[in-house]
Amino acid sequence: MTGKTHMIGGVVACQAMDTIVFSGAHGWVYYAAGLVGAVLPDICHTHSKIGRRFPVLSKTIATIFGHRTFTHSLLFLLLASIVLRWLFPENEAVQTGVLIGIASHYLLDALTVRGIRFFYPANIRVRIARIRTGSWLETVVLVALTIAMGWFYWGPV
Repeated sequence: MTGKTHMIGGVVACQAMDTIVFSGAHGWVYYAAGLVGAVLPDICHTHSKIGRRFPVLSKTIATIFGHRTFTHSLLFLLLASIVLRWLFPENEAVQTGVLIGIASHYLLDALTVRGIRFFYPANIRVRIARIRTGSWLETVVLVALTIAMGWFYWGPV
């Protein structure tokens, strides 16, 4: 999926969790953290939105691990959780938002042809569907997520 789909997906995932699980308890920091988390796994891709912002780190991670391996795995999610608890011990909104954003990224990339190596280092690909990145089907997903974002924000009409 492209960066814009991941960003909208991260916000929608945060909205869904905030509405369904947390009863609307979170503010803008939580959503901003979800947005960051939604693009974070693509730090392994030098041409991604986040990869272009941190080119040295992106190139290093891409060289060591490749694309959609470690940063798209349960292991990375666990490591991110530990680092977030250490960096933001008193800010549950940041911790939760980033982790939900990462999870939304995984779900969206699992919809693609390549899937993700969720159980890295095991060479098992997880695929839910076979949508090509940048295709008209991804546009359908993006439009659906945008509608969902409006629905969560304004409620059913």
